[in-house]
Amino acid sequence: MKAKKLGKFLVSLLFLLVLLLLLYQYTSAPHINEDVPLPDQLHPKVAENRDILIQEGAEKGIQIIITDGFRSKADQDRLYEQGRSEDGNIVTYAKGGESYHNFGLAIDFALLSKEGKAIWDMNYDGNGNGESDWMEVVAIAKDLGFEWGGDWKRFKDYPHLEMPFGLSIHELQRGKRPPGSDVLK
Repeated sequence: MKAKKLGKFLVSLLFLLVLLLLLYQYTSAPHINEDVPLPDQLHPKVAENRDILIQEGAEKGIQIIITDGFRSKADQDRLYEQGRSEDGNIVTYAKGGESYHNFGLAIDFALLSKEGKAIWDMNYDGNGNGESDWMEVVAIAKDLGFEWGGDWKRFKDYPHLEMPFGLSIHELQRGKRPPGSDVLK
């Protein structure tokens, strides 16, 4: 009799484990909600804060250029192939639909040298105040609500600034959008 109860218990436990595994698989897989259109430009708040960032940098004698903003899934896939099947260095680990750029929530920046060239020198002090212009830009960006790719634990993306509005890529793929996204329609 005990063996029969143990057998039923084990079958029930196995059924529960299979159910939990299926639930985990369904909720962790990046199911893209096709009913919610992807944006095709920067979120208005990101665009506004991008402009403020450039203005506040200029007030400190730092010329900031935006090297990238909204990026389509196709553009992201092309960038992902760089350093893999295409020439160049790897610059991203995100495929199309896996980057905040694809949802209009990220920008990349560089500094403009006195000679008018884009530079990514994090030690450059073009305004001559004894501080890294790069880190001054990062401080301004953080005050505006951007998160900096240089703070990431794994892949450091020093030119990258994003405003995820508390949403993960997974949530964005499933159709969640930050407030103000409706003006993009």
